[in-house]
Amino acid sequence: MKKQSGYFTFAWLLFFSFFFVLMAQLTLRYLPFSQTVAFLQIKQTEVNGVASYLPIFYVHVYTAIFCLLAGFTQFNHKLLAKYKKLHRAIGYLYVLVVVFLAGPSGVYMGWYANGGWTARISFILLGLLWIFFTLKALGYIKQGNIKKHRQLMLRSFALAFSAITLRLWKVILVYLFHPAPMDVYQIIAWLGWIPNLLIVEYLIRKDRKN
Repeated sequence: MKKQSGYFTFAWLLFFSFFFVLMAQLTLRYLPFSQTVAFLQIKQTEVNGVASYLPIFYVHVYTAIFCLLAGFTQFNHKLLAKYKKLHRAIGYLYVLVVVFLAGPSGVYMGWYANGGWTARISFILLGLLWIFFTLKALGYIKQGNIKKHRQLMLRSFALAFSAITLRLWKVILVYLFHPAPMDVYQIIAWLGWIPNLLIVEYLIRKDRKN
C-alpha cells in the first residue's frame, strides 16, 4: 500500500507540476500589466468601459497562481508531519489570499464572464463557494478538528484547481466538438469545477469508510 501511495504522489506531482508551469507561463504573459494579450484580447469592452475591471483582473491573475502552490505542500502527509510550522504558515497565507484577494476578485470577474448568465452564475457561485470552504476550513482547524479541516481544504483546493481544469476542458471540447465560442464558455464554466468537487467528495466518502 505504501508503494502504491508513493506512485500516486509522484504521478500527482508530475501532473500538477506540468500544468502549474503552464499556468505560470500564462500569468507571466500579463506582465508588465499588458492590456491586449491572451484573455484580455476578448475583454476590451470591459477593459475600456469599466474602470475597475482591469485592476481587479490583475489582482485575480497575480494572486490566484499562488493558491495553486498549496498543491505542492499542503496535502503531503510526510511534509505535514515534518514541517508543521511551514504548513501552518502557508495555510494562513492561502486563506488570506483566497478570502481577501483571489476569491472576491473572482466573484467580481464572474459578473462580467463571457457566455451570458449561464456562465456568470457558475463563476460567481465558484468564487463564493471557494471563500466559504476556505473560511470553514480555517474555523475547523481553530477548533482542533483536523479531519474536518482537511476535508474542507480539499474542497477549497478543488475549486482553486479549476483554473487548470477549466482550460483543460476547453482544449478537449474545442478539439473534439468545435462548438461556438460562447457555447464553450457556458459549458466550461460548470465543467471547470463541478467534476473537481465530485472527485473530492468521492475521496472524502471513501476515506470515511476506511
